[in-house]
Amino acid sequence: MNTKLIPYLAFDSKTKEAMTFYQSALGGELSMQTFEESGAPVKPEEKDRIIHADLKNGDLSFMASDGNPEHPVHMGNNITMSLTGDDEAKLTEYFNKLSEGGEVDMKLEKQFWGDHYGQLTDKFGVHWSVNITMPKKE
Repeated sequence: MNTKLIPYLAFDSKTKEAMTFYQSALGGELSMQTFEESGAPVKPEEKDRIIHADLKNGDLSFMASDGNPEHPVHMGNNITMSLTGDDEAKLTEYFNKLSEGGEVDMKLEKQFWGDHYGQLTDKFGVHWSVNITMPKKE
């Protein structure tokens, strides 16, 4: 897998509605998972929020999720540049370089879904996430 740059949108509990709209406008295949379906710890009032949505139509691809009280969404500040791929060394280097002069919001480390993932805000205020797809154990 090559490294890809994918926009990641955040909504305040409107991800399902927004992504369904974008699919109707842009076509493609839409997948969505709720917080409850993910197996992540979740409060009852947040179980139906979307933890991850992915719209793909050829080279056109973007993702989205709902915020929550711990991670509120502020419109205008709701887009993350998401780097994803399986080259651990390259993506770790990107993460470290992008965080220079900025702030690491979530350390790049193994997550409950099995990949390594981290978030940062660079020195210009741009939000980035890095997801390193780890080989699946058979």
